[in-house]
This record gives sequence, structure tokens and C-alpha cells, in this order.
Amino acid sequence: MSVRHPFSFTILVPGAVIALIGPGAGLTPTTVYAQNATTLPPISVDVGSDITAPLSGSTLSGEELTSKRLNTSDTAALLQSLPEISLYSAGGVSSLPAIHGMASDRVRTLINGRPVTAACPNHMNSPLSYIDPSNVAQIDVIAGMTPVGLGGDSIAGTISIESAPPAFARAGEGIHTTGSFSSSFRSVNRAITTAATASAGTENFSIGYNGSWTKAGNYKAGGHGPTVKSSLYETADNEITLAVRNNNHQFSLSGGIHYIPYEGFPNQRMDMTDNFAKFVNGHYEGSFDWGKLDGRLFWQNVHHQMDFLSDKFSGINMPMTTHGSDLGYALKAEIPLSQRDTLRFGNEFHHFTLNDWWPPVSGMYPSMCCNNYVNIADGRRDRLGTHAEWEAKWTPEWTTLFGVRNDVVMMDTGNVAGYSNVNSATMMGRTTTVNYLRDAGAFNAQNHAKTDFNFDLTALTRFEPSKTTTFEAGYSRKSRSPNLYERYSWSTGTMASSMIGWYGDGNGYIGNIDLKPEVAHTISVTAGRHDAERSNWEIKVTPYYTYVQDYIGVNRISFNSAANPPFAFLRFANHDAQFYGVDISGRTALWNDPAYGRIDLSGMLGWIRGKTLNTGTDNGIYHMMPINARLTLGHSLGDWSSALELQMVGDKDKVDNLRNEPKTSKYALVNIRTGYSLQTIRVGFGIENLFNTRYSLPLGGVDFGDYKADGKTGPIGALPGPGRSFNVGVTIKF
Repeated sequence: MSVRHPFSFTILVPGAVIALIGPGAGLTPTTVYAQNATTLPPISVDVGSDITAPLSGSTLSGEELTSKRLNTSDTAALLQSLPEISLYSAGGVSSLPAIHGMASDRVRTLINGRPVTAACPNHMNSPLSYIDPSNVAQIDVIAGMTPVGLGGDSIAGTISIESAPPAFARAGEGIHTTGSFSSSFRSVNRAITTAATASAGTENFSIGYNGSWTKAGNYKAGGHGPTVKSSLYETADNEITLAVRNNNHQFSLSGGIHYIPYEGFPNQRMDMTDNFAKFVNGHYEGSFDWGKLDGRLFWQNVHHQMDFLSDKFSGINMPMTTHGSDLGYALKAEIPLSQRDTLRFGNEFHHFTLNDWWPPVSGMYPSMCCNNYVNIADGRRDRLGTHAEWEAKWTPEWTTLFGVRNDVVMMDTGNVAGYSNVNSATMMGRTTTVNYLRDAGAFNAQNHAKTDFNFDLTALTRFEPSKTTTFEAGYSRKSRSPNLYERYSWSTGTMASSMIGWYGDGNGYIGNIDLKPEVAHTISVTAGRHDAERSNWEIKVTPYYTYVQDYIGVNRISFNSAANPPFAFLRFANHDAQFYGVDISGRTALWNDPAYGRIDLSGMLGWIRGKTLNTGTDNGIYHMMPINARLTLGHSLGDWSSALELQMVGDKDKVDNLRNEPKTSKYALVNIRTGYSLQTIRVGFGIENLFNTRYSLPLGGVDFGDYKADGKTGPIGALPGPGRSFNVGVTIKF
């Protein structure tokens, strides 16, 4: 058993490659599973007074991840069992996770410690799309009460994804080798997935490979519904990791290629037609007499293209090209000052550049011809952050954590231009108004450079009156500066503004160069009860409230009169907002007998409300997940494990009227899964949406692919959810 790095707040138990299917159970930050576990009972780990993992957070690893991989190629979907998480639907591998109703850039997302920025006006290449579920060994989620060393430039929380650590040989073992091959099939979209791993290591050197490939067609809606157009995708990932260690020091260097040749987005006007990324990630961790040091260097380069896939819109192309690059470092130190006090501090820098331009379309003057449309030219967003944190163990029962952070965010961009340098033109007796000359001139005349000085604070206290009870309370002040699209998208034209937006609502968005940073004030209380060994039962309840000053919402500008009902055109604008809700999770062992196995019941419930406060109307926050719950009955006996899951979602009747957000009805889904291991082979089988229920995704947005492909007019329905799927998988370890 080994701790991953000095700033980890969970423990990973290395072992064999995770199989493809198994039972599900609720987890807490103090509970992990062995990677090679074949039974449900978790390994209990006493984390003592370590408060760098707030009790309100969650951890997924081992069997809990194993049970989910068979059902998805979308890494974000692995988080669906957590009460604090909901998902904005997008492409097949590109969902946007929301923490307590706040998604996208409001969530800090780390992949093996490196931040990733979405380089797309629709955020199609979302951060979690850059790692395949087969390469995920552990996921840590912290909602709201994020320690300053794990946050920065985000207000919702942090999602940290970790792959399996490098594998070294034991003393005297010589060369240690491992490997695996996995394959699976899902009937609902005819998805075929393959993944392979291989590693070899001595006591001081390790080399490892991880690769995966997935191809899927359009999925079939539930209840014998239609095929959901523009939901197909293909993706491939390859990564190599080198690592060396000596005594208390270890350095690893990972590099890889991520490629998506196409990915349909049924709730967007556009689809992704190419996304090619290269990345390098260097990581040092070491222990000294004075404490611990953790350093990281990272780089990623992305070439991204959008256009229409043929099943959404045929007869015309509209290419859109984006080039983005992330570069930076993070340095952290931990110093035990005394038996009571621990000091942590660090410094990091993140440099992001973006060029976004759209090649002309012949014969489409003046709206899409005859020059490159320059959406963002030489965009730059630099963030320099510094933080310090003090943790104190005052008594065996009382622990406190206090941290402060400063982030300086510097943004700038160059001059822009439309497809044509006119405001309107008459062709064949028809006048087309585009306002490219007016809008580009007004934007170029402004000073584009903006610098924000953001300040964060986190204060937490934990009280453990007994081995079975834990209380935690805290306050946080978190800040986020606008992204490049929120500040610098410049066109008020119907077509161009409709290409901006990661909300899946069909509306058009216009930037606002004068946006202020968001500042979120959150208070949260968590109460946890569990048995003394944390192996048989536990329950956790977390109520929370967040007030966001200068929340980046929208003002409605106009409607597109060509649609009925019309799509809205919206300008990003600062408004105050509030979010409040409660997360509940728990589990209990119902039966444990050597002859008949162990039966566990786990569950979660999430409830949230969100509202903008100074828009002049009673308006809800976009994409608030309705009340939802999951109950999982798991059984394990030796190498055989199974689960029966009930997912329940209530009516979504509180919506964002400014965006014409559709309402959705309540539904319930039943899923089953079972798996069996035989020495080095494990097979799994599952059925998702057992009764083929027809339902609409609460955060799915609109079914724009069906609307556009069939040339429909009138109301656009909500995106339907997938129907019944028979899933089968096999993993061979060697």
C-alpha cells in the first residue's frame, strides 16, 4: 500500500488491471477499493486528522470504477453516482460535469495533475474527453470547500483524475511485468471498445503503455423511440510513461496523443470533425528532512475542427478551426512545523493561447464568404497563482484548516474580422444583414487587455467526538475570471453568434469585454456516521449554500424570427446568483455469509435549487438537476459479483426562461450487471435501462440534430435518453 504523492488526499492500492464490471457502492474520501479486488467489502483506511480531503468530497476507485466502465466511453459519466455531480449532455465522450449546478470552467479539472482548457467555442473538447475511462484509476471530487492548493480560478470545486501509478519491481524481483487487454460492446449504439496496457519495471526504473480505441454509432432512444441523430463518435488514445525513483525521490514523464476523427453533438448546431492533441506531463515528488516537495511541468497542443456531420445537415459545409495550447508548471511544498501544525504552500503558472478562425464558404457572400472569419486572434489567458495553507490538530477531536490564495489572470486578444467587410449586401433581390464591418470595428477599437486580481479563502473545521461520528463545517470564498469566449466573442450577427455556446440550447451568444470575475461565497456543513471500522455501514449528509457575486449569466438581446418559437440571442453579463441544496449518501451491509456471499445496499440523493437574483425577472439557473436518487443492491461471492440499480429523477419544472430551456418529466431506470473472474480472465454482462423506458435527459438541452436534419419548424423537444442496452465485456490480464 503506498501513498501516491505528498498532496494526495486518498490512498491508492496498486494491483492488477481493473476488470470491466462489478458491483456498485457508495464511497467516501476515507474509503478505497483494491484494484484487484473481486469482492465488495472496501478496505478501510484511517486518514486521521488529514483535512485536505473535506468530508463533503467523494472518491471513486477500484471496484466502484470497474462497475461503470462497461457502460460508457465518457469519463465524465463515471461520476454519475455522486450526489454532488450532474452532467451537461454533449457528445459521446464529452459531457460537462457540474458540481452543485455549476459546470465547465467553473469546475477545476486536473488530469494526472495537469489542467486542460477546452479549446472550442462549444467546449466540445472538454477536459475529461482527453482521458479514456480505461486509463482512470481514481477520481477525487471536492465540492465547494476546495483547499486552496487544489483550487484556483474556479468556484464550483475540483475534479482530479489519476491514472495508475508507475509499476516498479520489488526488491530482488528483477524485472516486473504486467499487461492486459480489454474489449467490450454496447448494443444501444453498437459501440466497440478496446484497451490495452503493458508495463515493465526494475526497482528503480519503469516504463508503461496505455492505449484505447472506441467507435460508436448513433444511439437509439428509449421506449422504441427514434435514433438520435448526430450522436456517433470515434476516439483513440495512446500514452507512454517513463519513471525513475531513488530512495525518497521519484520522477515520471508521460507523453501521448489523443485523436477524435469525428464526434456528433445532437444538442449543438455543429459537430466535431477532427480533434488532435499532443501532450507531455512531467512530475517530481520527493521527501526531505524538512518535508515534502511536489513539482509538475505540463504542455498540451490541440488542433480542433468543427463542421456538420452528414446526418445532421447535408448539402453545405461550414468549417471552423481552433488551435489551442496549454503550458505551465505547479510547485507545492509541505512542511510539518510541529506535531500539531502543518504548513503547505505553492506557486503555479498556466499559459493558454487560442486562435479561432472559420474558413470561408464559396458562394455564401456576405454571411460566410469570402475571407476567414476571425473569431479570436492570438488570444492569451495567463494565470499566476500563489497559495498558503495551515492545518492544525488542536486536540484528538478538533482539526482546522485555513488557506489563502491569490490568482492574477491576464487576458488579451488581437483584432478580428468577419467573413466579409460589409454590414449588408443584396444578392438576387434579397438583402442579408451581417454587421461584420460595424461589429468588428467596434471590437477592434477597444482595449482588449484585461487583468484580474482574484483572492480565495478556505476555512474548515472538523470535529470527531467518537470513532463513529464526524462533523465538518466551513466557509470558502472562490473566484473565477471569464474565459476567452465569454469576454471576446464579438459578432452580434445571427449566424456567427449561434456558433458560440456550450449549453446545448441552440441559442446564440455574444461576448462582453467588461465582464467582472465571479466571486462565490459558500458555507457547508457535513455530518457523517459510520461503524468504527468503516466497513459495514455509513451515512453522510451535506447541506450547502452558495452566493455568487457577478455570476456570469446572460441578458437577452433579441430573437431569431426565422424560428418558431424563436431562438434567443444572448449577451454574457454579470448577475448575482444563489445555489442551495443537500447531498446525501450512504451504504450498509445487509448480509454477509461465507456460503452465500455478501449483500450491500448503497444509495445517494441530490437536491439543488439555483436562481439569478437581479435580472428583473424570476429566472432559474440553466441546467439545474431535479431531485434525483440512486439505490444499488450489490452481491458478491468469491470471484462473482452482481448489482441491481434503480435510478430515479424527478420533474424538471424550474428552468431558465431566458434560454428557452425545455422542461422534462420524471422517470425511473433499472440497470443490472454481473461479472465473474477466472484466474486471469474476467467477463462481465449488464443491461442498462432494463425496461427500455422512454425519457428526456434533464440536462440534455435540445434535440437539435433531429430538428436540423429533418428541417423541422416549431418547438424543439428535449434530448431523449438512451434506450435499453445489452453490454458485454472481457478483460485478460497477463
